[in-house]
Amino acid sequence: MDAQTLRAETFKALHERDRAFVMPNPWDAGSAKMLASLGFEALATTSAGFAFSLGRPDAEGALSLEDTLGNAGAIVQATSLPVAADLENGFSDTPQGCAETILRAAATGIVGGSIEDATGIAVDPIYPFDLSVERVEAAVAAARSLPFPFTLTARAENLLHGRLDLPDTIRRLQAYAEAGADVLYAPALRSAEEVLAVVKAVAPKPVNILMSGALKLSVAQLSEMGVKRISVGSAMALAAYGEFFRAAQEVHELGTFTFTGRSMPFSQANQLFKG
Repeated sequence: MDAQTLRAETFKALHERDRAFVMPNPWDAGSAKMLASLGFEALATTSAGFAFSLGRPDAEGALSLEDTLGNAGAIVQATSLPVAADLENGFSDTPQGCAETILRAAATGIVGGSIEDATGIAVDPIYPFDLSVERVEAAVAAARSLPFPFTLTARAENLLHGRLDLPDTIRRLQAYAEAGADVLYAPALRSAEEVLAVVKAVAPKPVNILMSGALKLSVAQLSEMGVKRISVGSAMALAAYGEFFRAAQEVHELGTFTFTGRSMPFSQANQLFKG
């Protein structure tokens, strides 16, 4: 069994356990190595975290497909863990474009990826229902054509883009499940009740829950609800950037350097990156 197939089988099996696993989101090879050193079992890219590392906003067009695939490949090479990629809206409006993106992404060594139904257009943020389903169907067909079990995640983006319509979000997730998506994901769920509603609506398909913002639940609580996978999106990148910014503020505004007492020791950081 080649390395990518082994990672793919491992990743698939994580979703079949009787408890949730946490899939944190590194934004570069260095953060991927740090997460792997702590014992996490899988990783996923973050488009926002990666964009910030390039000095760009999290906005439509901030990252090209080539940017995204380069970042995914670097993270794959950094560790032996399974890696899934945030493939945004497939970098295409068309089903065929989504399929092509899946095939190109798989060539980087990733073993899973997500396709979302957000258009990137502020005045019309979500693709029509039928087109959204066709896009997932095409992505699933591309994933199934690969020589390893690529885990395809379908994302319903209503809530993230201000369309607070949980029934339509669930309707979309159910349709994506019927279209063959392996994992269902609705970012920006706001309560335990909404999490439970989504989990029940698409069962037995596994659900990914994004832990950031207003949702305050533990891994144990999410496991009890039937959630199989937990991600953090850009939250860890923001934590790192927040600490960096506060350190710089201290130096600039106060002329002090107490932040050095909170820094990771050089020897520890250097050892992490030797592996």
